Amino acid sequence: MRPITASDLMNPEVLAVRDNMTLPELASFLTENEFSGAPVRDRDGNLVGVVSMADLTRALAESPAASAETRVADVMTPKVYTIAADASVSEVASAMLDNHLHRLLVTGSDGEPVGIVSTSDLLGLMIDEDD
Repeated sequence: MRPITASDLMNPEVLAVRDNMTLPELASFLTENEFSGAPVRDRDGNLVGVVSMADLTRALAESPAASAETRVADVMTPKVYTIAADASVSEVASAMLDNHLHRLLVTGSDGEPVGIVSTSDLLGLMIDEDD
């Protein structure tokens, strides 16, 4: 039997937000898509970071008045964590634990994102095994 890999767990729909999006726009995007976070692209389409509901909540708690003018670039994590599509479940879990992450971009052989895997995807694996 073939081991389960990141490509088996991932969501192949990678929806990114723009770095110049406002926090209210970000909140709407995350809520409408039922995401807890998303990769961030600049105006040239380059991946420049990741933003989450936790980042949004932290920014609103620190300065509620500035939220309408605050941009994703101001609150995002300016690093993109990736894992190869053929990485094992153990490698995915280790990368998340070691880096305190809730999501990883899954990359193909060309280094481009082909999906995203989250801690919820790992939990889903555990539930599927019990059924």
